[in-house]
Amino acid sequence: MSRRTLFMAAGVTTLSTLYWTSKRRFARRAPPAPAADTRPLDVLIIGAGLSGIGAARHLLAKNPGKRFELLEARHAIGGTWDLFRYPGIRSDSDVFTLGYSFKPWRGRKSIADGADIREYIQEAADEVGVTEHIRFGHRVKAAAWSSADALWTVTAEVQDAQGHSRSVTRTAKFLFLCSGYYSYDEGHRPDFPGAQAFGGQIVHPQFWPQNLDYTGKQVVVIGSGATAVTLVPALTDRAAHVTMLQRSPSYVAVRPLVDAAATRLQRVTPPPVAHAITRWKNVLTSIFFYQIARRKPELFRQRLLAAARDQIGERFDARDFTPSYKPWDQRVCAVPDGDLFTAIRGGRASVVTDTIETFTPRGIRLSSGRELPADLIVTATGLKLNVLGDIRFTLDGQALDIPRRLVYRGMMLSGVPNFAYAFGYTNSSWTLKAELTADYVCRLLNFMDRSRFRVVFPAADPTVEERPLLDFTSGYVARSVAALPKQGSRRPWQVYQNYLLDKYTIQFAPLNDGTLKFSARQPSAQTPGGR
Repeated sequence: MSRRTLFMAAGVTTLSTLYWTSKRRFARRAPPAPAADTRPLDVLIIGAGLSGIGAARHLLAKNPGKRFELLEARHAIGGTWDLFRYPGIRSDSDVFTLGYSFKPWRGRKSIADGADIREYIQEAADEVGVTEHIRFGHRVKAAAWSSADALWTVTAEVQDAQGHSRSVTRTAKFLFLCSGYYSYDEGHRPDFPGAQAFGGQIVHPQFWPQNLDYTGKQVVVIGSGATAVTLVPALTDRAAHVTMLQRSPSYVAVRPLVDAAATRLQRVTPPPVAHAITRWKNVLTSIFFYQIARRKPELFRQRLLAAARDQIGERFDARDFTPSYKPWDQRVCAVPDGDLFTAIRGGRASVVTDTIETFTPRGIRLSSGRELPADLIVTATGLKLNVLGDIRFTLDGQALDIPRRLVYRGMMLSGVPNFAYAFGYTNSSWTLKAELTADYVCRLLNFMDRSRFRVVFPAADPTVEERPLLDFTSGYVARSVAALPKQGSRRPWQVYQNYLLDKYTIQFAPLNDGTLKFSARQPSAQTPGGR
């Protein structure tokens, strides 16, 4: 090897050594992490499901200077769509209205699978940087308002991977609750006589075991709501037979699994245009059929029964699909392409309308004396409603008496400062109302900034007549109605189940309407009182 080659090799070795040495030195001397920012947040969002991610996207777009965080009790994005993992989990309304207005749905199905919806929400959070604002594993326990500071102090329990818990607090100028309306920790399950004697397995859909094998088994699904009508056809793929046991029927409507008009639009127009047109088409269609159902209930009932009869054929029994209540007194269940009816027609599933006398070692004995054989019983018996996330709210040290509060525009509570919550429709997609609420909150915050206000709350009118918050007879509502806040007999205290009315009264109504009270600082602890 020549002397020149030796020098070159030595030089390369030296430069390489210097490079990696300096890299290790700089790595060891990396600047310390910046100190935690202890300033109060402008907005604290509770929940990282459909509503919470949507609220964060609205803040980023319309209030770009606001500092905010999302506290999420679970360790994943998605809320309901991350929690529920039972077979066949899917949307019970079309995904073009369940999805966001700002993010086109590109999937093929109109009634979408749970996993696809979960991925859609995750993308919505990741693509604009919302995810970095989420604090996972933070279960909010308490929220305390201080008039002196014009701040909320929120206390959350944080649990690490080893199961150790600690409390953390966040302070915020505005609190936006997006935690949904039912408990993630408990489902509703009645006390069934003889349940201890049953020799098989009993499962609630909210807590579906990951590796549950129902191959070749006799399965009884107790219930008749959206969960039951989803589970029954899905379980027929491997079960020997699936029986839907219902105390009373629900209305069941056939919906197309694939929206043909949406598919055509997606081929010829840009995704945002196709999404917007399909969304509005479905909004107007939904409102039209809802109005028909409420104004001509018998006609609506007969149309649903005729569709079920056509799909099921000779196995059809009208008693199994004729509820005692009017359409939309409870939610109408959607079955994509009539999959439930197809399973019944093919003999893989059946419907039994009866009440339970007792569980037995081999199944369920009914009040009629008939016994249903079962290896697996699924209790699709409903949800347990929680009220404002089961959070302990206090105003200047006084516990918030929620049932004494009136709901303002379906999103704020009388006398509760700097607070809003997302609560969707019972007769349409949740996200439609959640987006209107998020848009209103952004508009309200901008108005307060321009006017230099620090505090806002709706002042209740004692002349307004109280009415139940929800005109709905579903079990989960009836069981909790006494704990809910009230709506009023006139605007702006009425809660509408109509997107067009809400779009006008929420999106375009003036903010300074005389009911909202603004101030630079809360005058006294007595001002934000109840009725």
